[in-house]
Amino acid sequence: MDKKMLFIYNPKAGKAQIKSNLLDIIDIFTKAGYEVTAYPTQAPGDAIRAVRERHSGYDMVVCSGGDGTLDEVVTGMMKSDIRLPIGYVPAGSTNDFANSLKIPKNMRQAADVVVNGRDFDCDIGTFNKSVFIYVAAFGIFTDVSYQTKQDIKNVLGHAAYLLEGVKRLPSVRSYPLKITCNGEIIEGDFIYGMITNSHSVGGFRGITGQNVALDDGLFEVTLIRKPSNPLDINNIILALVDKRVKSEHIYTYTAESVKVESEEPVAWTLDGEFGGEHLVAQVENCHKALQIRIPQNDLIE
Repeated sequence: MDKKMLFIYNPKAGKAQIKSNLLDIIDIFTKAGYEVTAYPTQAPGDAIRAVRERHSGYDMVVCSGGDGTLDEVVTGMMKSDIRLPIGYVPAGSTNDFANSLKIPKNMRQAADVVVNGRDFDCDIGTFNKSVFIYVAAFGIFTDVSYQTKQDIKNVLGHAAYLLEGVKRLPSVRSYPLKITCNGEIIEGDFIYGMITNSHSVGGFRGITGQNVALDDGLFEVTLIRKPSNPLDINNIILALVDKRVKSEHIYTYTAESVKVESEEPVAWTLDGEFGGEHLVAQVENCHKALQIRIPQNDLIE
């Protein structure tokens, strides 16, 4: 065997389904000619350290877990002197980024993509000093998608996401913000914002915009102003459900960078995990900074 792989996996991701697939996955890697070093994470931050502190000689790093595990592996790779291609075997409950990359949900099929797929150069983001893969968000909807049960999502789809958030609209907290995007400054009270590089967020496809490309150097930005009356609330709901409906409370952009400033700390989520509270959030697109293995014949649009 002349190829070496560091395989990092979260044994608790999703419903711990990696346990019943682990031997088959490693067997697929070994049959493809890889000498595999397996590393099960034990605590938050383990994957970052494992990637950063890996010894030389590896040809690629593969991870299995949810978006949080992938986020840690990517963070570790971005902080490494030598960047290697990353393979991903999804094992979480949402797996937004894997869905965007058309990586199979079946773990054995995803393992086959790791060894027989092709490398795709995709964008990732930096948030102040942190790294995120596909979404940085604040406000009303940031926890809704991760709290909505998957069976409800499957039945109601996009509507489930909106219905959960709409329940909170009349009493939702707003943030007075100054937002700089594409040289334009927007000021006002906002209840929600997301900066994305993905076709789905929280398991809901299509909410990030149309014609999304993961390698164009641009984020999709959505901002929602605080509604002042029930009519505004109805208009926001309609605009979110039907993209043909426009609302003066919703701003959408594509941008290489976004700066969000506030007078009080704003809580952010990065790839579905708590990203801290910040007075200033400087978000930058790192164009084609990450190589990740995807299916050989799929075109990522």
